[in-house]
Amino acid sequence: MKPKQLAGIIITGIVIIAVGVTGMLTNVVNNKITVAQNQATKSIFRELLSLQTNKTVDLPSEDFVGILNIEGTIAASSVSSWSSSSAYNHDLYINYVDQMIDADNNKGIFLYVDSPGGAVYQSDEMYLKLMEYKEKTNRPIWAYFAGEACSGGYYISMAADKIYANRNCWTGSIGVIISLMNFKKLYDKLGIEEIDITSGENKAIGSSGAKLTNEQKDILQELVDEAYDQFIDIVCSGRNMDEDTVRNIADGRIYSAKQALGNGLIDEIGQFEDAKLDFTVAAGLPENINFFSPDNTLSTLMSSVFGIAEQIIPKSDASLADDIMKNKGNGVLMYYAG
Repeated sequence: MKPKQLAGIIITGIVIIAVGVTGMLTNVVNNKITVAQNQATKSIFRELLSLQTNKTVDLPSEDFVGILNIEGTIAASSVSSWSSSSAYNHDLYINYVDQMIDADNNKGIFLYVDSPGGAVYQSDEMYLKLMEYKEKTNRPIWAYFAGEACSGGYYISMAADKIYANRNCWTGSIGVIISLMNFKKLYDKLGIEEIDITSGENKAIGSSGAKLTNEQKDILQELVDEAYDQFIDIVCSGRNMDEDTVRNIADGRIYSAKQALGNGLIDEIGQFEDAKLDFTVAAGLPENINFFSPDNTLSTLMSSVFGIAEQIIPKSDASLADDIMKNKGNGVLMYYAG
C-alpha cells in the first residue's frame, strides 16, 4: 500500500472517530442543557407560586360578608400542590379569617364548599379558626354545598350555623382513611430487597417494601379511630345531634342532598343565590351587601400553567413512581372521600 493511500485511510479514520466523539459530546451537552433548562423553568414557577402562599387580603372598605371557597382537596399551601386541580389555598384562607376577625365592617362568613375533603390537620385547623371567629365576633357563619361537600369539607362546615346544599350535591363521607401502598410482591419478582435500619420494630411502619404486621395495623387503626372520634364529636356539636345517631350514619358513606336533609346533616336544599338571600334576611343585612371573595387568581392561574409545564417536561419512571406514592399511598391521616 502506497504511503498516500495509507495516509488517506488514517485521516479518514480520524475524521470518523472525531465525528462520532463530537456527536456523543453534543448529545451529552444537549441533555445537560435540557435538564438545566427544565430545572430552571420549575424553579421560576416555584418562586412565582411561593409569592401567593402567605398572601394577605385587601378587604373592602364597605360592609361585606366574606366568602370562603373551600374547593378542591384540603391540604397545606405548598408548591407541590400547585400543579393539582385544587383551588384550596390554606394559608390565604387562614389569614383571611384572621383579618375578618379584626374588621368591624365584616358582617359574617359564607362558606362555599365543593370539596372531597383532605388532610386531617388542615381540615381541623380551618374549623378551629372559624370557631375562633364565631367566639370573638359573634357573627354568623353559613355554608353552601355545591357539587360535593365530603369528609374534610363537611368537617369544616360544622362551624356553620346553617347549611344549604344544591339538590345534586353529594355529602357526608364522615370517616378517616390512611392509604398505603405495598410493593413487596413486586420487589420479590424483581429480586429487590428493602433493608431498613431502624431504632425499633415499628419505626419503618408502612414501608412499601415490607409487609405490614398485625401489630402495625393495630397501631395505625388506633390513629384512625382517634381522628374518627374527633370527627364524631365535631358533627355532634355542629349539628346538635347525639353520638349514637351520628355514629349510625357515619360509616363513611356518601349521601345525596335529599338523604342528608332527611338524616339531619344539612338544613335546606336550594340554589346558591337563594342561600345568600336567606342569609342577609336572617342577619338583618341589606340585600345588596357585598359578598366578597379573596382574589385567588394568581395561584389558580399559576397552578394551571405549572400543571401544563410539568406535562411538557418529561418525567422519569422514578418521578412517576414517586407521584403515585405521594398521591395514592402517602400514609397521611385523611378526611377524604374517594
